[in-house]
Amino acid sequence: MPHSPNEPPQPGGLRALGDPVVLILSVGFIIAFLLMSLFDIDLVADSISSGFAWTALTLGTYFQLLLIATFFIAIGLALTPAAKAKIGNLDTPEMSTFKWLSIILCTLLAGGGVFFAAGEPVYHFVVTPPAFDTEAGTAEAVSGALAQSFMHWGFLAWAVLGSLTAVVLAHAHYVKGQPLQPRTLLFPVFGKQLMQGPLGGIVDACCVIALVAGTVGPIGFLATQVSFGLHELFGLPEGYIGQLIILALLASVYVASSLSGVHRGIQMLSRFNVFLALAIGAVIVIFGPTLFLVNTYAASMGAYVSEFFNMATMTADTAPAWWMKWWTVFFFAWFIGYAPLMAIFVARISRGRSVREMILAVAVLAPIATTVWFTLLGGSGIYYQLTGVIDLTEALNNFQFDVATLTVAQALPGGTLMALAILLLTTIFVATTGDSMSYAIAMVSAGHDRPNGILRAFWGIAMALMAAILLYMGAGQIGVLQQFIVITAIPVSLIILPSLWKGPQAAYAMAREQGIID
Repeated sequence: MPHSPNEPPQPGGLRALGDPVVLILSVGFIIAFLLMSLFDIDLVADSISSGFAWTALTLGTYFQLLLIATFFIAIGLALTPAAKAKIGNLDTPEMSTFKWLSIILCTLLAGGGVFFAAGEPVYHFVVTPPAFDTEAGTAEAVSGALAQSFMHWGFLAWAVLGSLTAVVLAHAHYVKGQPLQPRTLLFPVFGKQLMQGPLGGIVDACCVIALVAGTVGPIGFLATQVSFGLHELFGLPEGYIGQLIILALLASVYVASSLSGVHRGIQMLSRFNVFLALAIGAVIVIFGPTLFLVNTYAASMGAYVSEFFNMATMTADTAPAWWMKWWTVFFFAWFIGYAPLMAIFVARISRGRSVREMILAVAVLAPIATTVWFTLLGGSGIYYQLTGVIDLTEALNNFQFDVATLTVAQALPGGTLMALAILLLTTIFVATTGDSMSYAIAMVSAGHDRPNGILRAFWGIAMALMAAILLYMGAGQIGVLQQFIVITAIPVSLIILPSLWKGPQAAYAMAREQGIID
């Protein structure tokens, strides 16, 4: 595998764990959150809940506009001649297109998308979203329910995760020799002082903390979901010990995968999961409510396009504040929190690809695949809810998405076997999130794209331990940590903001350097 031309010697001792400022602040946050939760769990929950509510109400519109601008500027850039520029000083890609797209899909969609794919569309079916005025639970409400899910997991969400920011980082690292860290996104604004001083460490730590908060949630929720699923399917005891065993197995898989690198473990898990998802999708299409799903997808995409700006720009003044807080703003803030480190990972695996390929893969192809997946699982759930096969109204009103996923899975063709397959799929999706994010955090700490194995393992184990401790306190505390994502989106959004104009500039600079344009 080609080495980065900017890779420094591997450090030893404590420096092997990366930038001391990043390490102290990010690990310090984890320890402080856990200790404060042990000391007064209600105080922590109430404080974060208040900050979450204020941020969603005050800055929700800003988050929405940031995602909208990122998507349209990225698509505009992809249509220019500068988008022919190649990433990472390579003429040919490091990996095949299928492997590359598999890693992107499995890393960015990950456990969150799979976890919500069955339940969220059904929720919007039984509780009509504010952008639509159809009667809940009726045939007329189907397209709006899926369209709202497409808004949360579609073009805007994916674009912010790895388009303009990835272009900036790719040019800065592989051409200019800057470290592969979030602080590099602000180099054009603050210069060398940011890169070499403690402020750069603070910038990186903010992004690491946001990522940890966003990743520990799916890891912890997976343990509860698998434990619940095995209990419902086979009567196995459901409790903390079982959740710990699941966490230990999950951590073992994704730490081993991360240690093997993007060309082995991460790639193998991603490919396996894509094949498994295709198999599940094929079973649903062949043996499920095929005509209903085809018609629903067409109608839902039509509703998504026609109501795109209405859904994307809806605010707490035009929709219920609680709804905006817990749905659109929460998801958009979650994706913003992930954006810098996801962009680092996308830039790392896209060497040899053109800027156009990278943008279209992340901001167009992947969202379309996501909408198809949501239609297969969520659309089937709506069909069974509409026809009276299942009733998830009470469970979803209580936000019990683990119940929704298992209930829809059991109603699908194959019953128990399909439920097991979806549990396995969800598990591996979360594992691909764990390994890729451990790798990304390690790259941030090291500043280059071949971080020390100790560093990768350290962060993978740290996130699993945090999930285990929070589950001991109660699954609700993981929910509190996820609310913290919205607060962390404040500094992270400022870090990615310059990419709106620096992304196109970086692409044009690469195109000039490669002789593509004058």
